[in-house]
Amino acid sequence: MRRRGSRVSAVDRYDPGSAIEALADAGIDFVLIGGLAGIAHGSAYATYDLDVMYSRERTNLERLATLLRDLGATLRGAPPDLPFLLDADSLEEGGNFTFETSYGALDILAHPEGAPKYEDVKKAAVEIEFAGRRVLVASLDHLIAMKDAAGRRKDELMATEYRTLADEQRRQS
Repeated sequence: MRRRGSRVSAVDRYDPGSAIEALADAGIDFVLIGGLAGIAHGSAYATYDLDVMYSRERTNLERLATLLRDLGATLRGAPPDLPFLLDADSLEEGGNFTFETSYGALDILAHPEGAPKYEDVKKAAVEIEFAGRRVLVASLDHLIAMKDAAGRRKDELMATEYRTLADEQRRQS
């Protein structure tokens, strides 16, 4: 039970399912990457943010900017008084953004380290059904490449697990 006046942490409001539904319902062209994509492939590692790679087409940037504003997105880790206009132009000028939203942490990455171009990630992605929506999930091979490129110890451990999952999937096919 939270005490009156206490802040809600990002983990307390972490609701990736609702965020994925919002992205799909808004017609955003995206592929799920990161820890949740790993979980979709069978990973046992927990994650506390939602990572997506997204199309850089103008209409997609406009839809994404509108959705992010609707979700109350703010730049995660930035001073609250930092001027930032959340619109398609800003998304186009940048590429990789980390936001705090009403559903928790949401990272939108146009150019994740280790990933090929978006079209290639999308083409190799697997489709899953999520709450009645079609959601694309990055392939294990692309997730491994991204985790290897990140170079952090936790990413190395996840990449090792993803290799095991990929080997298992290949044996079953």
